[in-house]
Amino acid sequence: MNYSAEEIAEVINMLNHEDLDIRSVTLSLNTLFAVSDVPERSIEKLSSLNPALSRFSEVVELVEEKLGVRIVTKRVAVSPVQYFLEPIPEMEYAVKLGKHLDSMALKSNLDYIGGFSGYADRGVSRGVQAMLESLSEVLNSTTRLSGMLNAASTQEGLNVDAVKLFTAQLLKMSPHASSRVAIMANSPQDSPFVPSAHHGRGMPNSSINIAVSGPGVIAGAVRRAKPSSFQELYEVVKKASFKVTRLGELVGRVVSEELGVPMGSVDLSLAPSPKVGDSVAEILEVMGISRVGGHGSLAALALIMDAVKKGGSMATNLVGGLSSAFIPVSEDSIMALRMKEGHLELNDILAMSAVCNSGIDMVGVPKSEGEEKITALILDVLSLGLILNKILGVRVIPLDGKPGEEIDLGGLLGKVVIAKMKEVDSSQFTSRTGFIPTPVKRLELG
Repeated sequence: MNYSAEEIAEVINMLNHEDLDIRSVTLSLNTLFAVSDVPERSIEKLSSLNPALSRFSEVVELVEEKLGVRIVTKRVAVSPVQYFLEPIPEMEYAVKLGKHLDSMALKSNLDYIGGFSGYADRGVSRGVQAMLESLSEVLNSTTRLSGMLNAASTQEGLNVDAVKLFTAQLLKMSPHASSRVAIMANSPQDSPFVPSAHHGRGMPNSSINIAVSGPGVIAGAVRRAKPSSFQELYEVVKKASFKVTRLGELVGRVVSEELGVPMGSVDLSLAPSPKVGDSVAEILEVMGISRVGGHGSLAALALIMDAVKKGGSMATNLVGGLSSAFIPVSEDSIMALRMKEGHLELNDILAMSAVCNSGIDMVGVPKSEGEEKITALILDVLSLGLILNKILGVRVIPLDGKPGEEIDLGGLLGKVVIAKMKEVDSSQFTSRTGFIPTPVKRLELG
């Protein structure tokens, strides 16, 4: 394939001036071989992976230097700890396991290790129960470990009891700890992003999963092209997305070859960061929405989503993960600003969740609102995932403070703005027990 001088110059500009980078290279590992009814034996078997993790870290740094492409984070995803806790459903063991995984990431110079996770779509097994009971203690005492609870799926329903257990733990967490855990519907088995990353069922023993970035590239392309019709706008986004995804495919293939591990998937998601010029909200505003949250925001985001998926899927046949656009409020500087200004509200983000896959992500909520109201908010998001058969999640940060106030978590996490919640009591609804049954859409699956 031949490239014109103009195309080469465009890619150089993307790398140097539009924050084109690889958000994450994630090594997904099957760790079920280490499951045992003797805690010490499990810890010992997990420790045998340390050389492989260190080698992975070295290879990613080597590829970064070789290709001249910035790789923001190195991550590992392991099998859900739920399976480790089924034979020994004890909180003490869960804490020990979580801390050991965290230390493995630290020793191997990894940014995150995902997999303190479990599935409770229909019911809570004893392994998940132990995981949930230890969740706040584990995440409060670690720095690189992330976790996820899948509490809903279109095939199984929505487990309200599990959501309540999760919310109770969430309110005991520090802001940094709560940024490393999510509750989800229809969680993917091959996500390279934390906190959803874990080595899912049906996956090979090991694989490389790639998370791209690129909001600045899309915004820059729209700004330069000045499209006058929606078809032209769509084409600009689609072509830019192809180039972003192609870079992710290249990096993944090279890491895969160097490491001798199969290539898994490329997540097409546009992932913002707090840096200026790396914002999904900026794309919407460049498209003509003067302030994100205004009418038209949902239509603009839907257009981006579809164009990104079509362009990205032409660049790789290994589409995986969440593959949409992320709207994590604190991680997107313009989105955080619009929430602080009052243009963007929780219901706006909930509506946007219908056309993207991040759900309500990295939003502050007042601790004073209490368990019932936060549970109700989570149920709103997971119900969308249930009915629409979509991957959706909730990552909220309970904070002491009033709506509009913020706390700076630093790095990729940015400034978390406390959102205003509706002054409506939903406790009579959420006080019910059990699960919400599967929707009619389940019948389409056979």
